[in-house]
Amino acid sequence: MANTCLQFTGFVMSFLGWIGLIIATATNEWVVTCKYNMNTCKKMDELEAKGLWADCVISTALYHCITLTQILELPAYIQTSRALMVTASILGLPAVALVLMSMSCINLGSEPESAKNKRSVLGGTIILLTAFCGIVSTVWFPIGAHHERGLMSFGFSLYSGWVGTALCLLGGCMITCCSVDTPATYTDNNRFYYSKQGPAHSGPASTNHAKSAHV
Repeated sequence: MANTCLQFTGFVMSFLGWIGLIIATATNEWVVTCKYNMNTCKKMDELEAKGLWADCVISTALYHCITLTQILELPAYIQTSRALMVTASILGLPAVALVLMSMSCINLGSEPESAKNKRSVLGGTIILLTAFCGIVSTVWFPIGAHHERGLMSFGFSLYSGWVGTALCLLGGCMITCCSVDTPATYTDNNRFYYSKQGPAHSGPASTNHAKSAHV
């Protein structure tokens, strides 16, 4: 029962973390960059929000984004973060599906419990891989943006990625640890066990031996 509760908790955390990674991938406010202080940049309309797919200019009356279409001209940290976040978003779907189908309340035919455990371990491992992709992207991107333009603050997209990564990491660890096979013990009262010297029930055997000796 405890393993089932932990597995369900890990599934919920992993699912929410996967949603957080998708939000971070789809939005463009990862970091806010500026060469001067905040007030000066706002007055000069040079406050920018930088993401995976576009650079946006933030002002009081305008929010304009320029799509980053020149893939080969982009810095390495943007290209790598793009690839890793897209990979994390894609891997999350089969991982969540595998963990969901390995729940104790869901039966796929008459499969043994060991098959569910293997499927759950596979799903948990993929979730951990998803978290690893999120860690590399959400750490490398702000560092690269700071070296390129000067980092002013973090955006909500980056916070979403951090929260999603943490939830996937914790959820994947819980699922993997709760899905380890444990040897089951079986008791069967209808069987008779015999030793090498004869039957375990020696009463009838001794009676028959006495009768044969009397004859």
